[in-house]
Amino acid sequence: MVAAGVGLLVLWPLIALLALAIALESKGSPLFLQSRVGRGERLFTCCKLRTMATGTPNAATHLVDTQHVTRLGRLLRKARLDEMPQLWNVLVGDMDIVGPRPCLPSQTTLIEARRREGVFTVRPGITGLAQVRGLDMSTPEQLAKIDGLYTRTMSLRKDLLIILKTVTPL
Repeated sequence: MVAAGVGLLVLWPLIALLALAIALESKGSPLFLQSRVGRGERLFTCCKLRTMATGTPNAATHLVDTQHVTRLGRLLRKARLDEMPQLWNVLVGDMDIVGPRPCLPSQTTLIEARRREGVFTVRPGITGLAQVRGLDMSTPEQLAKIDGLYTRTMSLRKDLLIILKTVTPL
């Protein structure tokens, strides 16, 4: 929570500048708020910078046509800058910096697989083991296994390595 608070203090000018750029590029709120499944399967509102056009279907990213992603949104996603507002979710206790990425309530196959793997015993994260291994939510069983492995073997050292791999992808 301390890291998230410091991160928000340091990054708020960049977040504000990007929010302004999003508002100038396309209609709608620059923030994207979406219900996600968290620790204990409790729903929470995940906060991100909007990377898709307003009116895009509310579905997992891998299920939405890439034509809905805005020009600026492509850049934000590539640099992972759209995730910065999730520091707020960390600050209020809904998420951690590292953990399994939170899924949508409609992703029932993934939820069931994560339930079997014990993934919901930890908070979801802004980044996680599956992400640095290149997995997304399009392979729910495989994703749940990697998330379960993270849950069973998590440590500060592993979290620091995941953060390093997230900010310096090779």
